[in-house]
Amino acid sequence: MKIFIKNMVCGRCITAVESIFNEFKIKIKSLSLGEVETEFEISEEDLHSIEKKLLETGFERIKDSAHQLIEKIKNLIIIKISDLDVDENFILSEFLSAKLHKEYSALSKAFSQNENTTLEQFFILQKIEKVKELLLYNEFTLTEIAGKLGYKSVQHLSSQFRNSTGFTPTEFKKLKIHIRKPLDLV
Repeated sequence: MKIFIKNMVCGRCITAVESIFNEFKIKIKSLSLGEVETEFEISEEDLHSIEKKLLETGFERIKDSAHQLIEKIKNLIIIKISDLDVDENFILSEFLSAKLHKEYSALSKAFSQNENTTLEQFFILQKIEKVKELLLYNEFTLTEIAGKLGYKSVQHLSSQFRNSTGFTPTEFKKLKIHIRKPLDLV
């Protein structure tokens, strides 16, 4: 049985969801961001209890196929950016179409209708959150960050960063309070 779960955005989320299923002694066949496959069918009673526990932990079961698709898209984007696996030749439409075996226009339309933003804007906002994180860790220069996230130049990154946050990357680093959003709320 496959169960799709909203708001799973990192390895700790996987661990938390796994813990919930273990609590109910449900054997997991496979587990990845946004998706759990169990070895056996789950009773309605257990499923209801799991859904309740998921909600208490900040997750939510996704029942309809449109929202399942949206969650898959989000997870693919989040993983791609998290792995710093975006070069300047990266094309979002080709990546998503290849991974999901669907026309990009259909993916884009479904996303926009359900999320009140475009796929491209979501992708940009995820990259901006990653830039914030990398700036605060101070492990990479701005030039290195731009390269790891597929920006053609530091100026392009800085312009996009300023449009999204109101600050340049340098100004952001100097702030006493660093405003960041959890990835599931971007």
